[in-house]
Amino acid sequence: MPDSPLGLDSTSGVAGDRELVAIVRRSFSEHADPQRAVAQQRYMKSAMPYYGLSRPVMKSCLRPILGDRELQPKTPEAWESMILELWDRAAYREERYAAISLARHRLAHNWRDASRLPLWRHLIVTGAWWDLVDEIAGHLVGPALRAESERVRPVMWEWARGQDLWLRRTAILANLGAREQADLGLLTHAIEQNLEPRLAGTPFEREFFLRKAIGWALRDYAYTDPGWVRTFLAAHEDQLSGLSLREARKHL
Repeated sequence: MPDSPLGLDSTSGVAGDRELVAIVRRSFSEHADPQRAVAQQRYMKSAMPYYGLSRPVMKSCLRPILGDRELQPKTPEAWESMILELWDRAAYREERYAAISLARHRLAHNWRDASRLPLWRHLIVTGAWWDLVDEIAGHLVGPALRAESERVRPVMWEWARGQDLWLRRTAILANLGAREQADLGLLTHAIEQNLEPRLAGTPFEREFFLRKAIGWALRDYAYTDPGWVRTFLAAHEDQLSGLSLREARKHL
């Protein structure tokens, strides 16, 4: 077997679960931009610091690492362990972005089934901010919903009315990009559970991230069926915030 392109000893067998994680961190550290990091942290209102990597730089760092067969996890258990190592022990926010990239990697295509919902839930609840949650909703939860609706739909049904803001937002956004495969029953339920009158007197009253998610979800589906969205808006106009209405109508 040829040596790893990253210079690892190919005779050492399967790389340990933490080797990939250590190399990710080292590569990010080598490309760090402290000035940019300060601005990123301020913009994202993040308690966790940044390395200061732009998206293209981060992708160029990750591409050879995630593509190295010696480093890639060989089992779903190892894959999940690496994700959690990057996520739960992150010292910088880009390490959580790397965890999502690993979760989305093509090597894990057959592992991203409905059984991973507890993992996605953990990332959503502990991530608790839009930059992380929206990636998980759109690229991990959403595809699982379309692939295994019977298993995922009941979970989304509960998330839409649960006690966690970011699980609610995920349920609203789970149909993003679904187009003709959109689950309109779930989309309707998720939005109706988060309408203005229903949220009055709750911790989610006038919640920006729910209002924005509702508008975004409707705007996205309007590309596929603008008539359905117009009908929905007409039926719920007095229950939707101005923000949700503006977002939903942007391309109608």
